[in-house]
Amino acid sequence: MGYLNNSSVTVDAILTLKGRELLAKGGDAFKITQFAVGDDEVDYTLYNPDHPLGTNFYGTIIENMPITEAIPDETQALKYKLVTLPKQTTNIPVVSVGNNSITLPGPGTSAIISPNTANLQGGNTNLGYTAILSDSTVADLSVTRALQNSVLPTVPRFIGDNEDAQSIAVAGFTFRISAKTLLVESKTATITIIGNETGGSTTINLTVDKASTATITSATTS
Repeated sequence: MGYLNNSSVTVDAILTLKGRELLAKGGDAFKITQFAVGDDEVDYTLYNPDHPLGTNFYGTIIENMPITEAIPDETQALKYKLVTLPKQTTNIPVVSVGNNSITLPGPGTSAIISPNTANLQGGNTNLGYTAILSDSTVADLSVTRALQNSVLPTVPRFIGDNEDAQSIAVAGFTFRISAKTLLVESKTATITIIGNETGGSTTINLTVDKASTATITSATTS
């Protein structure tokens, strides 16, 4: 990643890995119909309302921060998307799932995750949500209500390389989390739900209890 000269207006447009994939398919696979903007590189804690030179200088540091170059990995960009809301809006859209912790009592058990978006009528009703399970050795994650779009949205993953290798990411409106079989010890993981339109997110703590001796013996003999 590099920095752009912020002394002039620059549009740095590149194709992401997903864009190249669609372009290579030919036909109508590659068609830009929507765009999103974000402010990932802005540190708003640098806004200084105590600046001795007055209100015109409160945001001086932020306004002079370097702008990062566009990067080709769509899973590492636009973590903080900007949204357009109706005038007089007083609350930011919030993604919620009702319960921020799920415990599966044993192998083969499952639970349904049904995200919703508060404070914005119709929020995420078009592109739905992306669910990311941090550890696929703990459970399986599947979609129970799929999107209608033929091209699924891409969202930032923002997890380490080691976690990325064993994570699962799916897009839809509702999801099922199913415990793995033959767990010899209880395990934990996280499920991150991201609004594909609003950009809001919430994290669920997942616990899967270990299999009993009887369960392991039965599964082995069958």
